[in-house]
Amino acid sequence: MRVLVVEDEERLARTIARGLELEGFVVQLAHTGTDGLWLATEDDFDVIVLDIMLPGLSGYEVLRRLRQRDVATPVLMLTAKDGDYEQADALDLGADDYLTKPFSFVVLIARLRALLRRRAPQQPSILAAGALTLDPARRLVRYGETELTLTPREFALLEFLMRHRGIALTKAEILRNVWDAHYTGPENVVEVYVGYLRKKIDAPFGQNTIETLRGVGYRLIDPGTG
Repeated sequence: MRVLVVEDEERLARTIARGLELEGFVVQLAHTGTDGLWLATEDDFDVIVLDIMLPGLSGYEVLRRLRQRDVATPVLMLTAKDGDYEQADALDLGADDYLTKPFSFVVLIARLRALLRRRAPQQPSILAAGALTLDPARRLVRYGETELTLTPREFALLEFLMRHRGIALTKAEILRNVWDAHYTGPENVVEVYVGYLRKKIDAPFGQNTIETLRGVGYRLIDPGTG
């Protein structure tokens, strides 16, 4: 899941980004309202964490312009202000939730996951491909009754593949959604992590869940369907 964090306190922004990445999110940072507005309108995100007190444009103004441009991405407002009027202003402008600093990171994660669930209620809560299942909320992967241990990056890659089951995905698409929109390293990092996944979800069970499509990328299928 891709998250845009618009926060001018760079230390706090980096801390939020590190925590979200450990939870399997792909994070893009912006430190001004102007940059945040540009990224939110030019790129696709699943959710936006938006501070109110920002240089350039305030969070209120960023939110107002986003909704004016029909950008429906869920927005969680993040601010040091605490009061009924501030919350009411944010909600009236189109915010989906509101969190006051200082906050519990556990609560932030829970609020973001709740926003994602409300945005896409049609998506199954547990993803499956044959006997392989992935529970995004509980961060669990199982093959049958066997629980598998994945790193955060492996989990994010598998979740992305499973959410697009049966669809051919290019390396560029995978990098953009599992790594970062501005990742500049070699594309073969995808091959490396696909290899890691195969050793954990396929090799022990004699399956071939992730197909290599030469010249294209990868596709996740139900084992045995071809």
